[in-house]
Amino acid sequence: MAFAGKWETESQVGYDEFCKLLGIPDDVIEKGRDYKLVTEVTQSGNDFSWTQVYPTNAKVCNKFTIGQECNMETIGGKKFKATVTMEGAKLCVQFPNYHHTSEISGGKLVETSTAGSVTLKRTSKKI
Repeated sequence: MAFAGKWETESQVGYDEFCKLLGIPDDVIEKGRDYKLVTEVTQSGNDFSWTQVYPTNAKVCNKFTIGQECNMETIGGKKFKATVTMEGAKLCVQFPNYHHTSEISGGKLVETSTAGSVTLKRTSKKI
């Protein structure tokens, strides 16, 4: 149950480059640069509900069970099928344009998204 709780962005590295690579418009990148993204996670065993609230007031909620294919959605509204796996203590999933991992490290939620050689690393504190 380590992931359960409400988290707020504390720092992020590689934000601009990652967003540009994904084709996110400059005005949206600007709004999100210093935004404190809020992530709410509920966990019951291998079942998760993962909700993120973005600077445009968009909210994305993905529900999944570790090891089972599920329907997911990107912030841009693209729907896709994916299987979230647990590799050690990391949740891993392949989004359409990048690979994403989430882990708890030092009491913080650390999310890493990688597309080619570009990486976005977001660290959030529990609130």
